[in-house]
Amino acid sequence: MRKFLTARWQDLIMANYEVDPSLLAPRVPAGTELDLQDGKCFVSLVGFMFLNTRVWGLPIPFHVNFEEVNLRFYVKRVTEQETRRGVVFIKEIVPKFAIAWVARTFFGEPYETLPMSNRTEGQSVGYEWTKGNEVNGLRVEVGENMGVPKQGSHEEFIFEHYWGYTKRDVNRTDEYKVEHPKWELFSTKNTDLNVNFYEVYGEEVGFLKGLKPQSVLFSRGSEIAVYKGERIK
Repeated sequence: MRKFLTARWQDLIMANYEVDPSLLAPRVPAGTELDLQDGKCFVSLVGFMFLNTRVWGLPIPFHVNFEEVNLRFYVKRVTEQETRRGVVFIKEIVPKFAIAWVARTFFGEPYETLPMSNRTEGQSVGYEWTKGNEVNGLRVEVGENMGVPKQGSHEEFIFEHYWGYTKRDVNRTDEYKVEHPKWELFSTKNTDLNVNFYEVYGEEVGFLKGLKPQSVLFSRGSEIAVYKGERIK
């Protein structure tokens, strides 16, 4: 496999909500199944920085550093050699039109372009994005380094997914590999989460607005590599 994209994913905030698996069933790509943790099904709102971005090893002018906020859920694919645990995106938001256009047009990824910003002040890290006239935000205060999450923990479940799956249509699924070292977990407090899920992500997940997430996790992130995908179905 060839590396398609390299970058640094930095200052990742992950707000995780338990949902009914039936909510996501229509979105599960062919050849995969929902990945549950102790019978629980999660969606995660993830904000982070894309830094030093390279495509096929080359920087794209004015598209090297930018914010992303995505809403994702978790699936797995069982092969003869291994169980591949991955993510599926409900929507990925970036402030760069060209990135969103290429991702939608050539890779079938659900990207949208919106005005975005990030702000780091002391131990506070946050992201904002505007839909219509409404500003949405995700912010935490970062505490102590908790180290790599324990095996079998909720935190490990959220962090340890190294594959991506794209539902191109009812019968077609694309798979790609994401490579990065194990991320260290940091404690969080004073979470400020103000997201109009109905307006940003649609009616099916609109009920998440105002709900308290089951967990809010933070990692400083790492260098990552995304490998060229291939069709599996």
